[in-house]
Amino acid sequence: MTTEFRPPNLALSTIGLSLATFMQVLDTTIANVSLPTIAGNLGVSNNQSTWVITSFAVSMAIALPLTGFLSRRFGEVRLFTACTLLFALTSFLCGVSQSMGMLILFRALQGAVAGPMYPITQSLLIGIYPPAKRGMALALLAMVTVVAPIAGPILGGWITDNYSWPWIFFINVPIGIFASMVVANQLRAKVEKTERPKVDYVGLVSLIIGVGALQIVLDKGNDEDWFNSTFIIVTSVVSTIGIAVFLIWELTDKDPIVDLRLFRHRNFTAGTIALTLAYAAFFAIGLLVPLWLQRNLGYTSTWAGFATAPIGVLPVLLTFFVGKYATRFDLRTLASIAFVVMAGTCFMRSDFFIGIDFYHVAMVQLWQGLGVALFFMPVLTILLSDLQQNEIASGSGLATFLRTLGGSFSASLTTLLWERRAVTHHEQLTEHITAYSPTAQAALHQIGQGDQQAAAGMLNDIITQQAYQISFNEVFHALGWIFLALVLVIWLARPPFTPKARPVAGGH
Repeated sequence: MTTEFRPPNLALSTIGLSLATFMQVLDTTIANVSLPTIAGNLGVSNNQSTWVITSFAVSMAIALPLTGFLSRRFGEVRLFTACTLLFALTSFLCGVSQSMGMLILFRALQGAVAGPMYPITQSLLIGIYPPAKRGMALALLAMVTVVAPIAGPILGGWITDNYSWPWIFFINVPIGIFASMVVANQLRAKVEKTERPKVDYVGLVSLIIGVGALQIVLDKGNDEDWFNSTFIIVTSVVSTIGIAVFLIWELTDKDPIVDLRLFRHRNFTAGTIALTLAYAAFFAIGLLVPLWLQRNLGYTSTWAGFATAPIGVLPVLLTFFVGKYATRFDLRTLASIAFVVMAGTCFMRSDFFIGIDFYHVAMVQLWQGLGVALFFMPVLTILLSDLQQNEIASGSGLATFLRTLGGSFSASLTTLLWERRAVTHHEQLTEHITAYSPTAQAALHQIGQGDQQAAAGMLNDIITQQAYQISFNEVFHALGWIFLALVLVIWLARPPFTPKARPVAGGH
């Protein structure tokens, strides 16, 4: 057994690691609301500006599953420090970009170095905390994961409105330098065994092609009208071939760049499935509610942010208690409670209507926060519970990659479903509005006060709004049932779930 490492100042180490993760997760959403301003300043269309988001997502998705390989090659502390410093540098380069091409390039580089940051933070936190307190470390990380994406659009909008868009990137520079210096100083005495594993070039190239093409399909599918677009069809074929080659090669290679054999662990498999599907459903909520508030209820982006922000209140307040006391209970029970609460809030939203007030929207968000507070830490603990210490970085990277991919699938499918079902309901609602219907003609006369053309336009707007509302309710009804189904998935895991000190072995 090796002597477990403890940094000189555990609190300071935790702050450094958490700040870096907060910065990285924040950057997945902070640019979203600033795209119109960025497009205007750099002289491109709004559609072109979405590559600012896509380039970051594609690079991060490719880099995430490489975390285990990189940590074995360079060591976790050095990898974290290098990625955090490079994230600060690429953030600065994003801020000084003079063209959209430059910005997209530097965002891609930023996403590439961002990939390993979250899973390495998770592995380092587990490594520096004593076994009895590792639940607290994971609960803290879970809180960061929840709060940062909520804060991103609000902070990004405020900075863009009051300063200028480059500052959404410049703020990362001092944070990244501080976090990397703190962690490098505190963890410099941590002994790490590194290897020089053979580079699996076939696995690497097929990963880049397959996952990169898949992420582009998911990000651009709605804009390109999916399989009515030659670009989407070709990219989908490339993605399918790339991922097929990647899976076959990685499962048969002696030293794969991504260790898919981690799925031999029962808890890792059950926990990763639960994490991926639950995060996908959670991501759908975070995407759809602000869109619905702005499109159907006429909220500004700022007020939509205020209405959705209460979801972060309970995770922040309950982090200490969940981290300290959660391991006294069966973590499957806590995760089940979380899924039931999340399902309940989805069913509440399935009864929302156009005239609903701010208070009721915010209160449902607040109650959902209870489910979020009880979700991340138990599920993360379960999926990491049967991994060896030297497998944690790989396992965390692979689980985070699948979680991120789940969010991308969710973003595309949710908006597609909402739009398509709204079109269907619009057609159904207008079936009986004809020139030969006395009731319809009377309604048009009353709405337009004699102006038939104006009345028809106003009535169409009302029907469109109602169609989107019905579609919104249907989507949330489906999400509620998905969360309930996940209760069954999490019970496939098997105790014990409390992390134990394990000998650190070299290699896989």
